[in-house]
Amino acid sequence: MTDDLVAEIEDLKVWFPVPEGGHVRAVDGVSLHLRRGETLGLVGESGSGKSTTALALMRLVKPTSGRIRVNGEDITALSRRQLRPFRRRVAMVFQDPAASLDSRLTVGASIAEPLAVHRIVANQEARHRRVAELLELVGLPQELAGRHPHELSGGQRQRVGIARALAGEPDLVVLDEPIASLDLSVQAQIMNLLRRLQRELGLTYLFVAHDLAAVEHMSDRVAVMYLGRIVETGTPGQIYARPAHPYTAALLSAVPVPDPVAERTRRRIVLRGDIPSAHNPPTGCRFHTRCPVAQDQCAKLDPPLVHVEDEHQAACLFAGEAVDSMIGSAR
Repeated sequence: MTDDLVAEIEDLKVWFPVPEGGHVRAVDGVSLHLRRGETLGLVGESGSGKSTTALALMRLVKPTSGRIRVNGEDITALSRRQLRPFRRRVAMVFQDPAASLDSRLTVGASIAEPLAVHRIVANQEARHRRVAELLELVGLPQELAGRHPHELSGGQRQRVGIARALAGEPDLVVLDEPIASLDLSVQAQIMNLLRRLQRELGLTYLFVAHDLAAVEHMSDRVAVMYLGRIVETGTPGQIYARPAHPYTAALLSAVPVPDPVAERTRRRIVLRGDIPSAHNPPTGCRFHTRCPVAQDQCAKLDPPLVHVEDEHQAACLFAGEAVDSMIGSAR
């Protein structure tokens, strides 16, 4: 692991046993890396495995196999006690701030809790000062420290969640759908706050989302997941300008564009059926059951990620060609 990598995931699998036998293969062979100071956007439909990947990186779920390194340390098999120092270096901001904050604690007590647990600030007076600093950092008045989460707006609660995540001075912050439950105007404010904090504090983000427009705005690199696998990776410029995987192209075709004329004239690439069960995934390419341009060999061959250009990779037997065919037929 080189010095510029904060985290590295190698061939990660997270399988959950089911009573009738077999396993739900929520994550099934994912490899990712995060460079220091960048944002990696992880995107896909519900059920694609992106949140489970994030939870495994946090070691909030136990990997079935594979390897996870953070700051050069292999944390895959560490015990709860051994993970304690790691918990300070990697933090998480959750989708629902109302559920992630303890309703019995005041805002100040919630933010101060990691300071006490990790013994970052020893005495109570110093913790009060640090809580005030963190509230100011996320754009909230110090007076909110004495309030409870139910007394705040959704945007204010998410800012409290961000302040709490920053209390341990982490290197890596996992953002699991951090704007999904917020109004559109508040979403923009939270994204701008996260970008400012990244610049000022040198943070690294894993940004998990299903909103491709938000991912494009936030990310330096993007990884697209489908049914437990990474199917495409690259920079936003590469993926959004010329997707190489049919699944990515279909997702992008559903994103509204600000030009009303272009929005009216373009045609969506509609996928047939629902995402298959991770308990019994399709053979070969997992996307072939819904792919508009699938060929016979797609049901037999499981394509690896192949090079498209620079950092752009796609897991498709016809990477690039298939997307051009889909777009041409949709016009």
